[in-house]
Amino acid sequence: MRAVWLREFGGPEVLVPGDAPDPVPGPGQVLVEVAFANTTFVETQFRAGAPGPFRAEPPLIPGNGVGGVISAVGEGVDPGLAGQRVVTSTGGSGGYAQRVAVDAAAVFAVPPSLELDAAVAVLADGRTATGLVHATRVRPGDRVLVEAAAGGVGGLLVQLAKAAGASVTGAAGGPAKVSRVRGADAVVDYLSPDWTASVGEVDVVFDGVGGAIGAAAFGLLRRGGRMAVYGLASGSWAEVSEEDAEARGVSLVRSIGGAAELRAFTESALAEAAAGRLVPVIGQRFPLEKAADAHAAIESRTTVGKTLLVA
Repeated sequence: MRAVWLREFGGPEVLVPGDAPDPVPGPGQVLVEVAFANTTFVETQFRAGAPGPFRAEPPLIPGNGVGGVISAVGEGVDPGLAGQRVVTSTGGSGGYAQRVAVDAAAVFAVPPSLELDAAVAVLADGRTATGLVHATRVRPGDRVLVEAAAGGVGGLLVQLAKAAGASVTGAAGGPAKVSRVRGADAVVDYLSPDWTASVGEVDVVFDGVGGAIGAAAFGLLRRGGRMAVYGLASGSWAEVSEEDAEARGVSLVRSIGGAAELRAFTESALAEAAAGRLVPVIGQRFPLEKAADAHAAIESRTTVGKTLLVA
């Protein structure tokens, strides 16, 4: 099969297409013929050798989220799963390939009314956004600030917070990104001086940027507010401590739950997307063998919504 290899850490150019052995599903596993592979900012950091949630040493095939059709099953797996459209995480590697073998328990059936590319787009981002809205207890009447609102997770957070009855301000970096924010009650450019002055006090902050932007957003929270710290698009986490939060009378959310909760959030996101109530934006598509170009685009900060590889 064709795949994309990471043989050393470095810039996007270290992602090189090549051949790889066809995976064979072992006991309890299924083989998925990949149609689309997800790409994320976290994966660009891993490729560059930066610290992150997934650690492994090259050579390997990177990629964690895929969607496709089950073509074979291993021992102990229901043969009826063959032919089913699914999305799944691979455990951190192997996704940039034409085929992957994964545990049968890790796959999610794609509802008939949902396109496969949309399902891949909400697999990780939808799970994250659903979990964050749940963990921050967004309520009707809340004022919510969503950073990186033109991004994959941010765009879904805007939709979910609005559905929960909140008033939402979307924040994005630069005029081009600001123009691509959809569904928010107001939009601000966080690269503008004193951008926080046009936002005012808020009840909930979704911090997907970190750094100085996240720290500034923290300062907008009123007593009793909640801040979800989940991303570092700026390159660093917001320097906000538990002591800072306690002194301000606000709470920090850094986790959305364990395995059972994550599966429930994923199923919820897929169901909402199938019903048309959660709509991902797929801003960019690249052929599988152009994974290096996809990474370069993400790192250029010019991408909007989700970036997918087409296998």
